[in-house]
Amino acid sequence: MLQKFAKKIKREEGFTLVELLIVVAIIAILAAIAIPQFSAYRKRGYAASLNSDAKNVYTAAMAYLSDNPVATSNCATASTVPGYQATTGVTCAGTMDSAAGTFTLTGTTAWGVTTSSIDYLGALTKSAPN
Repeated sequence: MLQKFAKKIKREEGFTLVELLIVVAIIAILAAIAIPQFSAYRKRGYAASLNSDAKNVYTAAMAYLSDNPVATSNCATASTVPGYQATTGVTCAGTMDSAAGTFTLTGTTAWGVTTSSIDYLGALTKSAPN
C-alpha cells in the first residue's frame, strides 16, 4: 500500500513557484526592452511617411506645372495639386511655381517628428524622429 502511495506522489507533475517567477521575470525584462524600441520604430515610420508625402506632392506639383506653366501650385488645396493625396495625419502648406516656392509637410503632434519640406528644385529637407 505504501508503495502505491509513493508512486502516486512521484507522478505528480507541475511547475514550482520559483520556476514560474523566473518565467515572469524574463517576460518582464523582454517587455521593458521591446516597448521603447517599438516607439522608436513608429517614429521612424512617421518620419518616412512625411518624407514620402513631400516627394509625392513635389511630383504631382511638377506634373501640374508642366501642363500649366504660368500657374501656381498650392498644396493646401487638392485642385492645384491634382494627383496628390495626403497621408492621414499629414498637412501640407506652401505654394510653388516653376521658379520658386516650398512645400512644408507636418505630421500630427502625436507623431513626435519634425517637419519635412521640399523646394521647387526638388531639394528635400528630411524629417527625422525627435
